[in-house]
Amino acid sequence: MLDIALQLGLSEDEFNRIVKILGREPNYTELGIFSVMWSEHCSYKSSSIHLKRFPKSSDRIIAEPGMENAGALRLKDNWAVVFKVESHNHPSAIEPFQGAATGVGGILRDVFCMGAYPIACLNSLRFGELDDPVVKHLFDGVVRGIASYGNCFGVPTVSGEVYFEPSYTGNPIVNAMAVGLVQIDKMISAKAKGPGNPVVYIGSSTGRDGIHGASFASFELSETSDKDRPSVQIGDPFTEKILLEATQEIAMRNLAIGMQDMGAAGLTSSSAELAAKGGVGIELDLDKVPLRETGMTPYEIMLSESQERMLLITEKKNLSEIESILKKWDLNYSVVGKVIKENVLRLLWRNEIVGEIPTNSLQAGDGAPIYNLPQAEPILADDAQSEKCDDILDKISIKEILPKLLGMPSIASKRWVYQQYDYQVGTRTVMLPGNGDAAVMRIPETGQFLSISIDGNGAYCYLDPYIGAAIAVLEAARNVAATGARPIGITDCLNYGNPQKPEVMYQFSRGVDGISAACKALSIPVTGGNVSFYNESPKGAIFPTPTIGMIGLIENESHITPMAFQKSADSIVIFGETSKELGGSQIQKLLCGSYSGKPPKARIKEHNRIINFLLELIHEGKIHAAHDVSEGGIAISLSEMCINSIGIGAEINLPNYLENGVYLFSESQGRFICEVSSDYVENILQTANGKQITCEKIGITIDDQYLKINKQRFDFEELKEVYESSIMNAI
Repeated sequence: MLDIALQLGLSEDEFNRIVKILGREPNYTELGIFSVMWSEHCSYKSSSIHLKRFPKSSDRIIAEPGMENAGALRLKDNWAVVFKVESHNHPSAIEPFQGAATGVGGILRDVFCMGAYPIACLNSLRFGELDDPVVKHLFDGVVRGIASYGNCFGVPTVSGEVYFEPSYTGNPIVNAMAVGLVQIDKMISAKAKGPGNPVVYIGSSTGRDGIHGASFASFELSETSDKDRPSVQIGDPFTEKILLEATQEIAMRNLAIGMQDMGAAGLTSSSAELAAKGGVGIELDLDKVPLRETGMTPYEIMLSESQERMLLITEKKNLSEIESILKKWDLNYSVVGKVIKENVLRLLWRNEIVGEIPTNSLQAGDGAPIYNLPQAEPILADDAQSEKCDDILDKISIKEILPKLLGMPSIASKRWVYQQYDYQVGTRTVMLPGNGDAAVMRIPETGQFLSISIDGNGAYCYLDPYIGAAIAVLEAARNVAATGARPIGITDCLNYGNPQKPEVMYQFSRGVDGISAACKALSIPVTGGNVSFYNESPKGAIFPTPTIGMIGLIENESHITPMAFQKSADSIVIFGETSKELGGSQIQKLLCGSYSGKPPKARIKEHNRIINFLLELIHEGKIHAAHDVSEGGIAISLSEMCINSIGIGAEINLPNYLENGVYLFSESQGRFICEVSSDYVENILQTANGKQITCEKIGITIDDQYLKINKQRFDFEELKEVYESSIMNAI
């Protein structure tokens, strides 16, 4: 069996550990179960030792991080927001449409198996450069897959980000985030309880699609990965929609003790995790599992990743009511097992025991192996290239460079992407794509509003994994703050290369520390998330890419703040310090074709002061528009505020303490550009100074359709043309 274990991705040491746990050699089915549950994707065996450093406490925390399917934070009036982000990178690289579609389906199930009703989806996407035909194919397929699943299911896809960098050419990043609402007393746990309680299978039939999908996501992509198409699942959003409605009825009637999505590793992970988290065992009768293919073996039944399936723990007295609900929705229903006192996962097939494994031995962070892999700081190129870029920047023409920068696909409008999404279905969407730094969703149940953002910057993390990861959190916080929201918690998706390489583990560990430091400074918890390793291909490893999903809370509708300029004769001010920080910037990539030097300072402590001050002014009604300064610097933020306005332009006078090019294109962190009433501007400047916050007036809004920077004038038509058409023309 050792040879088979090695073929399934287990090491010799891990095989010997399994033999010791069982007191015998495993059979083929048991070996398959161990291989998926001990895969990096399911067990977090190389990351869990680091994830313990995340701050996880908050007055709003309801679900214990890592113990439920998604994070949950308390709102008002017995309501909570449930949210999570996960990766579907490897499947999307092989089959972009279905890989992305099932990524959306999987993250939605993580939310609604807790009894929550999904109200929004977001995504974070990264590809190679658009001059590559394969990249165009992947980009197009992923966006269509996200749109198809979300639109058919009926959830608005309200926000996201898209980057194009050579490091993602062989391994795109497809991270999907879902947000839902639940009444706290109706929330369903991911724990099995009560020996003798039935285990109920609901949803689609089980087929052979997706077998070993979790293991597939735990290896680098190779030249032969196309042969792994059977490891990519097939989604059915219409079935998922009725599965949602059925589980909502079950939740509302308090008929479920525990529920788990059959995601990665399918029936194996759902049953094992329910049992292990509840401190009990589960006995499954595989003859009772609804199948859509003939001749399926126990191995195939347990490892199938067929979509739109859930496993439910209930009491016997509830079975008839549950059956009635599922028949009404025309869903498969079968009692496939029971909860048992013994802490084992026992499998029956044709009246024989074909598998028996201690449940804790399959549990991430418990019986599954935990590794503290070696680390080594990567050796990067010296700063000579960075200095060369600085010299070029000193000689550039702003008139020539700004349109080029605005047309870079990573900066340009993502309208081609979001126009394919239904972002208003459900009537909760307040802030439409392009109108604000984050999506804003109405919560009529409590009278509050949620601001939701998803962010990351691989270039910064490549140059400094600690600073880059901290900035990912801080930018997400700035985005929700710019809409008038106070940050209350994050979920993360940590996308890295091969953890067996010491340089990758160094990047990962430092990234965890950066996220932790930023969250502690903002006093917000990490509610859960996902780790995606082995994001490498023959073309090399991706940039280390932690993606941060941020939730912010707005208590009053009058506090919702747009990004675009609103009226003429207002003052334009900048909060936060601008200095010469060009490492990892978009202007550096444009001028030099690569990244070098050091990324901007994170300014972790300053962020809290600036965000609190901004929110104070918003609550006082003194801010008419706000936009954070990020990729591309002040020049891009000003352009976006103009382009997205209804005919309101700006005249800017640059300060003289920095070169014009540096001031406009530096990516110094912790900054906001705000439109304020001219009546308040002097008071705001004085108050900011008293709070030790850098604040300066740089211009005024005008009732005309141009952006004027010193003597350089940019007509809206010129800016819009390049900004709106760049991706559409490339694709």
